Amino acid sequence: MNMREPFSRHQRRLGGDMEEEVHGIVIVGGGICGLATALALHRKGIPSLVLEKSETLRAAGGSIGVHSNGWCVLEQLGIAPELRETADVVTEFHDVWQKEQGNKSVVVPVRGELRWLKRKDLIETMAKNIPSGAIRFGCHIAEIHPANPENHGAVLTTLDGRVIRAKALIGCDGSNSVVAKHLGLTPPRSAPRMLLRGYTRYPHGHPFGPHFLRLRCKGMFVGRSPMTDQLVSCFVAFWHPGGDATKDARAMKAFLVEKLKGQCSDDIVELVRGLDPESLIVLTRIWYRPPWQVMFSSFRRGTATVAGDAMHVFGSYIGQGGSAALEDALVLARSLARAADGRGELREEKIGAAMGAYVRERRLRVARLSLESFAMGTLLATKSLLTRLACFAIVTLLGTNSLGHTHYDCGRL
Repeated sequence: MNMREPFSRHQRRLGGDMEEEVHGIVIVGGGICGLATALALHRKGIPSLVLEKSETLRAAGGSIGVHSNGWCVLEQLGIAPELRETADVVTEFHDVWQKEQGNKSVVVPVRGELRWLKRKDLIETMAKNIPSGAIRFGCHIAEIHPANPENHGAVLTTLDGRVIRAKALIGCDGSNSVVAKHLGLTPPRSAPRMLLRGYTRYPHGHPFGPHFLRLRCKGMFVGRSPMTDQLVSCFVAFWHPGGDATKDARAMKAFLVEKLKGQCSDDIVELVRGLDPESLIVLTRIWYRPPWQVMFSSFRRGTATVAGDAMHVFGSYIGQGGSAALEDALVLARSLARAADGRGELREEKIGAAMGAYVRERRLRVARLSLESFAMGTLLATKSLLTRLACFAIVTLLGTNSLGHTHYDCGRL
């Protein structure tokens, strides 16, 4: 598949050698949310163009946990059976709190489906099911011109001077979204956290069983989950890094190995020590959009909207970033399909209403997830007893520890 081919509806000469491309739907960002949106639209018979600033698929990185709500979407996209072949089922959460007076442990059964996929497998599976030419690489958006009565939709200018007109614009371009800025959204906030994640290979098989361990110890949070018989996903979050924060993956891994010694069992230390360098993802800040912003922000301007992290970046405290993005993609494609004619062409007078319906359907769902993630992150990091009690009340009421947020089905495509 040659995904570099142009996929424009038509082109119009603007003067000199410059041409304006005109498309029905333009998706900015070729990550999980962008590709899922393009695939969902394709399943509905609606073409789209994905603009990705990287030169290739952004398939690097470690693993991503997909809960039952995410698998409901993957079923609708038609790729769940293939992805299930790449990852084993996780059956239990083992929560362990290390305290001076002794450890406290709780076992929570997984009600529904949870598997940890390689991010590469998810990205490549979606991409190969999208029509040839629907992804354009090396396309960096420099400016988005606001719509006006004479110019419905949006006009995008790329760094290399191309002009792209879109009847509908969807921003799936992450927490630092150019489309979110176009909509006038407040920038997301950040908190200083060191986070290292990746996976470790066990050539002769790992001994951990189908259990996801969540370990809370002094100033750190460790997660360990099997992916296959020979691959184990791992993350380590360090809440108050101070001057120890570094973006160098090897240096961070070495730092965390030393921190874990004496606090965790040898198998945890060796798991972190053995993390595959090619799988490592390093963060020195956690980005999030506060729940009150998610609840009250305007996520649509004319025929432009956002999805995924561009709409509701959570942080990684409840493991719903990927699954929520998949939900967004399905609901958005379903809504836009109502604005299409029998040939898959969007009727311009109905696009805004379709996007408004998408935002209304998603708002309460993502506001809840944002509140849970915000409360969980604050609970893990704060030293204030009053704040801890308030956050504990929220996560208890919403059933965060029992994974209540995963028991959700956003419906058929």
